[in-house]
Amino acid sequence: MNDTTKSRRGLKVAFWVFTALFCLFMFFTAWWEIGDPQQSVPEFVKLGFTAPWFQIELSVAKVLGVLALLLPMAGARVKEWAYCGFAINLVSAFITHMSIHDVPVSYISGSIASVLWIGSYVSWRKLESR
Repeated sequence: MNDTTKSRRGLKVAFWVFTALFCLFMFFTAWWEIGDPQQSVPEFVKLGFTAPWFQIELSVAKVLGVLALLLPMAGARVKEWAYCGFAINLVSAFITHMSIHDVPVSYISGSIASVLWIGSYVSWRKLESR
């Protein structure tokens, strides 16, 4: 096995680790947003989203994005849009928490998700270019 093959294998492993963890994170946040309204609705209201439609739309978009990243039949353009949608989601969440002067601990989960997103996206782009 040559160095190029080893490098590609390592990149694939990195991609799947980052992507699996990121997709699990996004799926479970979507599940929480829809499946636990006693806890999730007050959190959304605190952030300024009083109508439940945004919560539903956000959760559906997250699940569709997860499917786009994980399903091999989704083309590169679909995956690129899913990554874009997740980037918008992560940046918007950060801005929303900042706008209400939320406590610093509220940024931890978004920061972890952002690191996973970056790892997934960068490794995916490198795999696509080879």
